[in-house]
Amino acid sequence: MKNYPNALENLTEQFAKLPGVGGKTAQRLAFYLLSRPEGEALAFADAIVQAKKTVRTCPVCQNLTDAALCPVCADPERDRGTICVVAEPKDVVAMERAREYRGTYHVLHGVISPLNHVGPNDIRVKELLARLSDGTVREVIMATNPDTEGEATAMYLSRLLRPLGVKVTRLAYGIPVGSQLEYTDEVTLLRALEGRHEI
Repeated sequence: MKNYPNALENLTEQFAKLPGVGGKTAQRLAFYLLSRPEGEALAFADAIVQAKKTVRTCPVCQNLTDAALCPVCADPERDRGTICVVAEPKDVVAMERAREYRGTYHVLHGVISPLNHVGPNDIRVKELLARLSDGTVREVIMATNPDTEGEATAMYLSRLLRPLGVKVTRLAYGIPVGSQLEYTDEVTLLRALEGRHEI
C-alpha cells in the first residue's frame, strides 16, 4: 500500500532532483508547499515557468539574462578590453559583489573534467575565441575555482589564448582575511608566498 498520493510522491521526486536535496529534504519541501495557500503555490510554480521561458544566455558573454544583452554587456562604461572568465553565472554575481572589477565576463557553463566526461567542446570555449577575433581584448583573467578542474580549465585556456597575443592572468590565491596561519593548508600557504607583493 502506498503511503502518499501519486501527486505528492511526484512532487517529492521532483524536489529530490535538485542539487543538494536528499529524500527527506525533498519530502519536507513537498509537504511545506502543500501547506501554503493555493496562491503562494501557484506563484511558486509560475516563477519557475517564467524563468524557464524568459531567461537565456547573453549572446556576447554567455551569462544569464532576460534581455537582448546582460546588464554588464549592455553597460557602455565597462572596459571591453578585459574579460574575466568564470565557470558559472553565479561566479559573475560573486565578482560583482566586490564592486571593483569594471571589465566584462565570459561564462563557460562548466569546467573541463575528464572524470565527468566534460571536455573543451562541452563548455563555451568557441564563444570565447570568437570574442577575441577582433583584437580589442588586451587581457583575459582566469577566475575559475582553485580546484583540480578549475586549474585544468585555466591552464588549457591559457595555452589556447597565448598565441593570440592576449595577456592571460590568473586570480591570486592566498590566506583569507580573518584566518590564522596555523589553520592554513600547505597549498594555500605556497600560493600566498608565490603571490606576495611589496608593501
